[in-house]
Amino acid sequence: MFRSRSTSKADKADKAEQAAAKPAAADQSKQARDPQAPKGRPTPKRSEAQSQRRSLASTPAKGKDASKRAREARRADMARQREALANGDERFLPARDKGPVRRFARDFVDARYSVAEFFLPLAVLILVLSMINRGAFQTYVLLAWMIVIALIVINSAITGIALKRALKQRFPDENTRGAVAYALMRTLQMRRLRLPKPKVARGEKP
Repeated sequence: MFRSRSTSKADKADKAEQAAAKPAAADQSKQARDPQAPKGRPTPKRSEAQSQRRSLASTPAKGKDASKRAREARRADMARQREALANGDERFLPARDKGPVRRFARDFVDARYSVAEFFLPLAVLILVLSMINRGAFQTYVLLAWMIVIALIVINSAITGIALKRALKQRFPDENTRGAVAYALMRTLQMRRLRLPKPKVARGEKP
């Protein structure tokens, strides 16, 4: 009798432990493994997951601040470049205008008169004259336009050859690639509109 009672009590205790273990196992099975968690590691606790979500939520604000600072830096750089183009400060000039070679090319064309610098006003004048329809007048206007184009081509060729020769003499060991094209593009602008601003007077030797 005593044995049966002790056996029944032990059986009841085992059943109680199994019943308590089943809900815990069920709870663990219900918690799906976090896909972000590496394999073989337990799922992070709820408090840890919440702290991770809060940190992720704060990330866009930091990104916005960084982009705002980048925009402000770009604005400051552009302002310095505009000021440098006006006063010729070599430190803040754009990359295409920096260096002694580009400065010499600018001075070379700024010290000379060029037909190309009058291209814009001449083009406007010829356009206005072409609206006058009187006999052979438009033929003369077209001829004048062709003469202007020919003079620009000839003058640009002479300027390019002279500048190339001067660059070889002044900078024999430096890379002068692109300097002639840079100077010829500058000749197409009126002197007062050129950037960086001219630093030499007409007829002055660069």
